[in-house]
Amino acid sequence: MIQHGPLIEKLLAGQFICAVSEPAYFQRLNEQQVRSDIDEYLKPLNRRLATTEDSDVYFLGWCELTTELREQLKQQFITTLSSLLPLLDWMQLVQEALGRDATVSPGDTIKLHEFVQKTEDHEGLRQRFSQLASDRFFNSHAEALDAQVKTVFRRLKEHGYLEQPHSDRQYYLVTGKVNYLIELLRFIRDEENLPVEDSTTQEELW
Repeated sequence: MIQHGPLIEKLLAGQFICAVSEPAYFQRLNEQQVRSDIDEYLKPLNRRLATTEDSDVYFLGWCELTTELREQLKQQFITTLSSLLPLLDWMQLVQEALGRDATVSPGDTIKLHEFVQKTEDHEGLRQRFSQLASDRFFNSHAEALDAQVKTVFRRLKEHGYLEQPHSDRQYYLVTGKVNYLIELLRFIRDEENLPVEDSTTQEELW
């Protein structure tokens, strides 16, 4: 298992592995034998490999949920819920500003200057993005749109939803963690019976 050591460390650290964030590791995880070997190694730790429905991102789940783990996961779930709405709003704003037919998906490229220009030219989008940027999840205190956008995209990169291939070039790639987010939203809707706003754009996300 030595050859899989760095990959396992990333997974245990809570990272999401996809074709955008870690292409070499993702390709390795697409091999059934590798997944079986890693699962066997993780079993004594009560961990296992998990993936989305389309297998476009890998992450770790638990084998058995103890009472202690359930309480821990409950607290994590509450924290995650507080970030879901701003993330969903961001996805909608990108879709509207860039005139896309569907929401962002893994591998999509978002050019910062194009997004800023499109948002700046639309007063409604400008106001909505300013409100979004001030949300405590993004925590931007800037007044200029350009600065707000940079803060929001930097935070999304920190949380693994975006990758910036070149630090000196202002464009980002959407990672597979976005699909994990969408599946989590579906789970909340279907299993937790939480209310969902009735809008065409949101229905596309479900």
